[in-house]
Amino acid sequence: MRRGTFVRWGVPIAAAAVIGAAIGAGPVIAAVSGDPALPERSAEQLLADAAAATGKQQGVKPMSGTVQQTASLGLPALPSAGETSPLSLLSGTHEVKVWYGGEDKIRVAMPTQLNETNLIYNGKQIWYWDSATNTATRLSVKAGAEEQHALPTPQPTDLTPQQAAARLLAAVDEHTAVRVINTAEVAGRPVYQLVLAPKAEGSLVQEVRIALDGETYVPLQVQLYAKGSAEPAYQVGFTQVTFTPPAPENFSFTPPAGAKVEEATIGDEGFGKQAEQRAEHAADMAGKAKVVGEGWTTVAVLPFSRADLKAQAGQDGQGGRNGQNADPGALLDTVLKSATPVSGPWGSGKLIKTKLVTALLTDDGRLLAGAVTPEEIVKAAGVK
Repeated sequence: MRRGTFVRWGVPIAAAAVIGAAIGAGPVIAAVSGDPALPERSAEQLLADAAAATGKQQGVKPMSGTVQQTASLGLPALPSAGETSPLSLLSGTHEVKVWYGGEDKIRVAMPTQLNETNLIYNGKQIWYWDSATNTATRLSVKAGAEEQHALPTPQPTDLTPQQAAARLLAAVDEHTAVRVINTAEVAGRPVYQLVLAPKAEGSLVQEVRIALDGETYVPLQVQLYAKGSAEPAYQVGFTQVTFTPPAPENFSFTPPAGAKVEEATIGDEGFGKQAEQRAEHAADMAGKAKVVGEGWTTVAVLPFSRADLKAQAGQDGQGGRNGQNADPGALLDTVLKSATPVSGPWGSGKLIKTKLVTALLTDDGRLLAGAVTPEEIVKAAGVK
């Protein structure tokens, strides 16, 4: 069981991997625009402030708030997968509520249109409440399993703009122009906006805007804009946030009358095994991947097999907890219906383009993906 297993909310894996790989590390270019609302600071100063605010030495300040995630990636209509599945996060708007009183006081709530899930940890007990099934699961850790199985109690940085911002700020290089806006506001608080823009023409990304709280320098919002779009293709940010310790009652939980109460032990055979198998598979695939290009026009190339994907789907049985995870095979079939056949000296395949990501599935068993134009991805296919 890895940290945050129960909370499937955050940056979609494909977009995060592509954007994260698109940025390196090094000097930046700073500029300030607009009438000052906050004291002027250079990009270098804000990068240092943001790193300190999200670093392990400082720790996360007690806080609570509501985070909203919105995605408009231009994907084809996807198979229905339930409101809380990872697939559902690729489109529409979703919210998560977070209360953080310290490492031993954490609560995360995911309200949907009709139901809500809660993960509560108060230093003594861990509860997972699912109103859709009227089930409360009390979790414990098997003796001796602490080192292999981290407690499923995600930090706010696993769920909020802080994690997305940390990935982007960790690697700003000569391929990126950076400017600062000090007149913006997020969740009613004055913020600095670090605006990262790729210099390469072949990138689909117009710019990334990272909003840092003007007082705490904690990232409050991350926005990704695609070229030619006035609205963000992807956005995650606080709509309400308070940097004060949450009330103690937020971390207490008693199963409602009539609820089904279950016990689960982290470390038992089978518990969390599926998640670990997926993680191992992802690590194996990452080890086989190679990178073509640099900066924002980086393209990842890795072996791809539909049979392998269907085998992974078969491990899910009926589609995961409560049947909410769509069959990856069905998802692939849906996406391929909108794909464009392409060919060249490298061979042939099918091209899939969204606002921020282009992917190429070649007939010789490769998957190429990047935040690049179709021309860049086809060019990368010819690189041996």
